[in-house]
This record gives sequence, C-alpha cells and structure tokens, in this order.
Amino acid sequence: MEDFSLSINGKSIQVNVPSDMPLLWVLRDVLAMKGTKYGCGQGLCGSCTVLLDGNPIRTCAFPVGEVKGAKIVTIEGISEAGDHPVQKAWVEHVVPQCGYCQSGQIMSAVALLDRNPNPSDQDIESAMSGNICRCGTYNRIKEAIQTASKNL
Repeated sequence: MEDFSLSINGKSIQVNVPSDMPLLWVLRDVLAMKGTKYGCGQGLCGSCTVLLDGNPIRTCAFPVGEVKGAKIVTIEGISEAGDHPVQKAWVEHVVPQCGYCQSGQIMSAVALLDRNPNPSDQDIESAMSGNICRCGTYNRIKEAIQTASKNL
C-alpha cells in the first residue's frame, strides 16, 4: 500500500492503495465515484474513460501509480450542473439508449472538442473509435458532437 495525492476534478484527494490498482477501482471503490463505468477490463471498450491532463485514458488498464501528479477529470467533473455543451447536446440528440457507455463517450468527446473545437466527420470518427456503443448510437453521437462544437 502506498499513499497517493490525486488531483481529481480540481480537488486534492489522498488515497492509500497498491500502486498497481487500476485507477478505475480507486475512483469507483475507494472514492465512491460511480460515474466512470467498468466495461471490458482491458482498455478496449472506452466505458471507463476519464481525462488525464486533458487526454482520454482507459482507467481499467491504467495503474494509479502512473498518475504522478496529473490532473484527472471524471464525468462528475466536467459540469456540476450538467450543462457542459457536450452534455446538453447528448440530451438534445437523445444519444443514450442503455446509457452504459455514455460517460466514456462524453469524456472522449470533451477531449476531442478541447483539442479541436471544429472537428470534421473523420476527426470525430477517429477520436471516438476507441469507444464502443453496444446499442449502436454512433450516428447520434456524431450529431451531438457536431452540435456541441457549434455551441462551445
């Protein structure tokens, strides 16, 4: 067990966990932040996506020991009121069907729009390719990202 000082959603949080514990389990089990979801456990589906210094990472395959002072933003941290342009576009386009993958989808979309506020269809497809939606709402996801880009 080791002590880690994590910056999560703008707050400094101390945890005492094994360095090889996946960040996902630190968020969900240790800190009771349930917005980040467990999907595949291998970093392939994107359900567990959060931002690490603005970059989307798969927390199920990312050990907390590798965080090293970086700023972590989870779905809970993009907007307390739920009024981030991506969140609003998700509602407008009725993106979620089952909803399970949506926090990871939203986090990848936020990272994309932070880097490229006016993405092409190809940019969107490329940035979102690591996030699987088992319900197949990919067209609505793309439309929501396009709407969010106009409303930033």
